Amino acid sequence: MNLWTQRSIAYANQRNYLDQLFRVYPLQQDDIRDIDDAQWKNVERAFSKMDKIGLLSGLLSFELFPIKDSYVAYLKRDRSALERNPDTVSRLCGRLFQMGLNDIFDRCSQPKETNRQIGPLFKRWMTEGGLGVDLLEPDEFVKTDRNAILKASDAETRNFANQHLQYRGEKGLDLLARFNKKYVVGEAKFLTDFGGHQNAQFKDALALLKNKTVKAVKVAILDGVLYIPGNNVMHRFLKRDHHNYNIMSALVLREFLYQI
Repeated sequence: MNLWTQRSIAYANQRNYLDQLFRVYPLQQDDIRDIDDAQWKNVERAFSKMDKIGLLSGLLSFELFPIKDSYVAYLKRDRSALERNPDTVSRLCGRLFQMGLNDIFDRCSQPKETNRQIGPLFKRWMTEGGLGVDLLEPDEFVKTDRNAILKASDAETRNFANQHLQYRGEKGLDLLARFNKKYVVGEAKFLTDFGGHQNAQFKDALALLKNKTVKAVKVAILDGVLYIPGNNVMHRFLKRDHHNYNIMSALVLREFLYQI
């Protein structure tokens, strides 16, 4: 297993991973979900006692959660993360206590329509200084060899990679940077659950790593449920002998880039 993949798994399972990840993907809570009425008394009891862990544990037992938050799927898969991520627990419970039991029940009794807006958040995090280096326009980026991130639209990023790095992909890259005089390209994705579309997103990121024509260090910047140990497609892939595949969390990316 790649060293940076190992560090990402350790981070997710031993530290306040979700609390820190919220800085990269500050997803908001809205929309409504269905509720399993059989568990409602447990929720009422926990709510009256202001028992945050108990409240979330009860609501996570429902088929669907009462508020939209992409961190919930992670907690559904790994309940032990409740104890390790107090900020995430407080953030979720703060919203729930503010809503009140009646509102929680009403929302949980209605269908939910998912509408995630994850895509631009990683780039916004970089723009706001998440990696600690300057963002340079294409003309300036190509004239220097210092550490920097290319600041460009998807089309401009794709064109730059086509021209300078022999990239033949049809879309832009989430990361195009230079560290220690080496170019780095990357795809960033927040995988909120297993199966279906999320597995397709995982394979999409792997396609970049498997591309042998690209003249750059290739990185799949992946976060979410793939770091939870278990018999699922994503984690089984991580456990294989892929030392040359740089798969890692955004939370260890900065350290990786500076040591290239």
